[in-house]
Amino acid sequence: MKLSAYLSPSRHGIFYFRWPLPHSGLEKRSTVKISLRTRCPHQAADLARYLAAHGRIVRDSNTLAGLRQSEIREKVTVYFKAQLDQYLDWLDRRGLSKNALADAREEMLDHDCGVDLESLSPAYLPIARFKRVMDVSDEQWEASQPRITIELRKGRRDMLRRVLDAAEGQESYSYGETPAAIVAPPAPTQDASSPLGVAVEEFNADQARRLPDKTAKQNRAYLGILLEYFGPERLLGSITKQDANKVKQVLHDLPSNRKVKTTLKGLPLMEAIKVPGQAKISDKTIDSHIQMFAAFFQWAETHGHAPHRLFEGMKLGKRAKKNEIKRKPFTPEQAQRILTELTENTSGLVRSESHKWGMLLALFTGARLNEICQLHIADVRQEDDIWFLDITDEGDDGKKLKTEAGRRKVPLHSELIRLGFLELVQSRSKGKRLFPDYNLNVNGGYGRSLGRWCNERFLPELGIKEPGIVFHCFRHTIVTRLSQVDVPEPIVQCIVGHARSGVTQDVYMREGYKLRQLKSAIDRFRVF
Repeated sequence: MKLSAYLSPSRHGIFYFRWPLPHSGLEKRSTVKISLRTRCPHQAADLARYLAAHGRIVRDSNTLAGLRQSEIREKVTVYFKAQLDQYLDWLDRRGLSKNALADAREEMLDHDCGVDLESLSPAYLPIARFKRVMDVSDEQWEASQPRITIELRKGRRDMLRRVLDAAEGQESYSYGETPAAIVAPPAPTQDASSPLGVAVEEFNADQARRLPDKTAKQNRAYLGILLEYFGPERLLGSITKQDANKVKQVLHDLPSNRKVKTTLKGLPLMEAIKVPGQAKISDKTIDSHIQMFAAFFQWAETHGHAPHRLFEGMKLGKRAKKNEIKRKPFTPEQAQRILTELTENTSGLVRSESHKWGMLLALFTGARLNEICQLHIADVRQEDDIWFLDITDEGDDGKKLKTEAGRRKVPLHSELIRLGFLELVQSRSKGKRLFPDYNLNVNGGYGRSLGRWCNERFLPELGIKEPGIVFHCFRHTIVTRLSQVDVPEPIVQCIVGHARSGVTQDVYMREGYKLRQLKSAIDRFRVF
């Protein structure tokens, strides 16, 4: 390319420098454009030569930083050969569970699809560990894309295929000839499993990409108990079921809020549990810890960090509580009283349009408190002739979803439209958020103000507040009423943002229900 091709004048006579970007298959732009802030062609030519020279240096450096194909394949081979030896050794000594084999088959198929599609998704790939063990720098990794990701996926796929072949060989006997035994692998070139600290670090990074910050932080705190008890250098393969049971006993003795109490702050785990007179964590919190430990070991086995799973089936379970208060739906009479007060304001309780419409949305959609209060104007949309709420976590950093199933489209009930909800949206169309008077709270999201008003003033002054009756009961109400008029459970789950379960729904119905089906269902809801 001649130098003049790097220069282009704007309609105002200002020269711009254009430089072609190396193709990686990721970015949409093919060139970068920089204003030289001059109308002089000679000065522009000098600046272009200078920038072009540096551009070539950067381009050549990136090319040199990339690994050759033979180097990539050698590193992938060495890395997964060591893992294969570990799996075969474990298979020979103890065998692999049916769950582990089923997960391996599913993962292998996913890798096969990823290779065919040349996907750069990091799913199932031990990228951080591979880079660390095989001494691949971040610069080498980036400069070797997309080849290195695809080769890593091929390596993981073919390693799993070898393990499955070996496992299937143990499923039958042949007496016509000497059965082929699994050849004991040579001494492994690396530890039989990953250190706990390494696996936890990679697991936390994986979780942080998929979960809200608050949930990921809580999970890190739970796994911190394992790190304190075993130490970060403890190999996962050496942790037994007996060890897991000892951890469970420690949880029974774990003081609540030990990180903030003056008498416990800074004490090691095993010393903190011996301090007398301390309130202990609840059974529910113990189960939350155990659930996270089980999820971690399942992930560790799937990703080749551990040869087995632990903590499964060890939760305490629910105990019958004499005074346990459960949430329940509003009765038809209570729902009618709420609707009348919201629309007619006979008692003068409703002094805010945001409070009124936030409650009405909860009544007629069953959406969660924070899902309603964080809505943007752009989240009220129309598709064909159907208006709906597009509940997402997109638009600003403060918007969050409780689960992935919470990402959904909820059609507006006909009564909401009749009452004038679309007029409210239109009146606030110059802003960004539908309820701008609800401020973001670090722990409660945007819903704190509406929730407190509903639970502490509105419901009590209507004479509705009683044990088990709170804002969340709007969700119980719509689920109950729709189920009572024979709306299929999967459709109810789609409306309120619950995960659909079962092979039919989870595998064959991934596309979900049509908006018109959801609209027909939600319009069957009656307040009384």
